[in-house]
Amino acid sequence: MSVANTGIFSDPTARGLTLELVRVTEAAAIAAARLRGHGREKEADQAAVDAMRAELMVLPIEGRVVIGEGERDEAPMLFIGEAVGTGHGPSVDIAVDPLEGTTLCAKDMPGAIAVMALAERGSLLAAPDVYMQKIAIGPGYPPGTVDLDWSPAQNIASLARAKGVEPAGITAIILDRPRHMDLIAAVRSTGAGIRLISDGDIAAIIHCTKPEETGVDIYMGTGAAPEGVIAASALRCIGGQMQGRLILDSADKRARAAKMGITDPNRKYDMHDMARGDVIVAATGVTTGALLAGVKFSPGLIETETVVYRSNTGTVRRIACEHRRLESAPG
Repeated sequence: MSVANTGIFSDPTARGLTLELVRVTEAAAIAAARLRGHGREKEADQAAVDAMRAELMVLPIEGRVVIGEGERDEAPMLFIGEAVGTGHGPSVDIAVDPLEGTTLCAKDMPGAIAVMALAERGSLLAAPDVYMQKIAIGPGYPPGTVDLDWSPAQNIASLARAKGVEPAGITAIILDRPRHMDLIAAVRSTGAGIRLISDGDIAAIIHCTKPEETGVDIYMGTGAAPEGVIAASALRCIGGQMQGRLILDSADKRARAAKMGITDPNRKYDMHDMARGDVIVAATGVTTGALLAGVKFSPGLIETETVVYRSNTGTVRRIACEHRRLESAPG
């Protein structure tokens, strides 16, 4: 079957960026994986940042980080607004999370990943590093099946009707945080099940796209806004519904958001607002989880697993790689 190839990446040279992005997330994952289980979250995150930035700087793009490690005064590298790439090539927005699940990596628990999204310039929501209310489901449901402004009971009931099951046949995935105590109680009162996770809400939202495999139907709760934009980018590629609202509950946060072009602090964004145009998302496993296998080290060999999504073609590619030439980085 022939698939029309449109968008900024339709040029054969630019299309090669798909494999280049794999190298970027592989490098970050390998660097972080060397510190799995060592209990040093900041060091593992910094190792992933260093490796990811080094690979990004040699990409044939004119890139701008719109989702990164924080504002410039908080992050020395991969800060929001930083220019990356060689400066020659397509003009693109980049969203990065060099190590999603720093605690998972530090404790060698399942589900840590290195992930990034790349899209046409001006296509990704430039969100400050604040919290975001989020709700997400997978593909196959009528538009408007869930809504951020509905109660948990309304969302569970609506999704159950759309799926053709009782509420007890729905499982929500929620970050295990004190702030979610009321949400957890409300979901359980419907009879629905809950899978609590300690970290990693990008992967959690992606899990909702294949409930028959993951057992997860809906993501609900509050998490970091940068991860929300990256998750929305992934859903743009593989289908589903997602809404988010930035939590700008202080004058400082509202001022930071305004500097980034956000004029309505109460706006409810859907996934097309957060990620427009042609989008590519790549994620490499750091620790083995439901989404990806983690980095495996053996004498003279490093093995990685990466998934790459693209919106314009709807393709999902899984790439298992054996790195033999260099122990420290992919090639």
